[in-house]
Amino acid sequence: MAERLVIIGAGMAAGRLLDHLSEEAPDAFAITLFNAEPRGSYNRIMLSPVLSGETRFEEIVTHDDAWYAARGITTRFGERVTAIDRAAKVVTGENGPVPYDRLVIATGSAPFMLPLPGADLAGVIAYRDLEDTQAMIDAAARPGTRAVVIGGGLLGLEAAAGLQLRGVEVSVVHNNPWLMDRQLDEAAGFLLRKALTERGIRVHCSAQSDAILGEDGRVRALRLKDGTELPCDLLIMAVGIRPSVALSRAAGLAVNRGMIVDDAMRTADPAVYGLGECTEHDGAVFGLVAPL
Repeated sequence: MAERLVIIGAGMAAGRLLDHLSEEAPDAFAITLFNAEPRGSYNRIMLSPVLSGETRFEEIVTHDDAWYAARGITTRFGERVTAIDRAAKVVTGENGPVPYDRLVIATGSAPFMLPLPGADLAGVIAYRDLEDTQAMIDAAARPGTRAVVIGGGLLGLEAAAGLQLRGVEVSVVHNNPWLMDRQLDEAAGFLLRKALTERGIRVHCSAQSDAILGEDGRVRALRLKDGTELPCDLLIMAVGIRPSVALSRAAGLAVNRGMIVDDAMRTADPAVYGLGECTEHDGAVFGLVAPL
């Protein structure tokens, strides 16, 4: 009889897990897959070409509804998991409970939002999933849209470049002296800034965000510590991610920066495994697809 396997999260790491299981042990598990997003796995790395208009979302889907149906996988998309009862071996979603024999927690990461005054205004978003990407595409379709991107790392610059290609007036705010300072030295950062400026993107380095200003409940500008105001109709925060561990912590699993797993991706509970950006192994967390 097939074991009952519940997977929480349908990101890229969970998609690869399902690829392996369907090829190597197609009859071993009766699988239920939860995902808070209303869809299955897609190549999140390719959201930037979707934003810029170079690619359609349909082209970056890795597992569509037909793929899951062909393998008998029960999908509960657009449904958040509210609790894990490890003693009873039950996962409870918004639409009811599902028992398991084995559980994989693959809840990924959540974007870090700076706790600035006005961060709750309409028009202030992260850049993490398809909904964020679509919000930017919709904003770009409105004539005269201005955007501010907080964060001069790779993700923030991808957002800025994609919006600029769609005709949006974009400013990038970065708190360090040069862009992509984790990957580039100062000289390379200067050349990158020059290239972006030549494309019409305004770049503010060594700039500290102070507050997000609003009008009628919507963002209208970002104010910097020096008093400069950068008008915007859309503000994107791209300042990093944090492992999503609230569910694991509430279930009594060991959590440091991420949910702690061993060399076989097991938690201290032999029936519960972790996978992807929500996990911590040997003191390290991982935000890149290849190691996941």
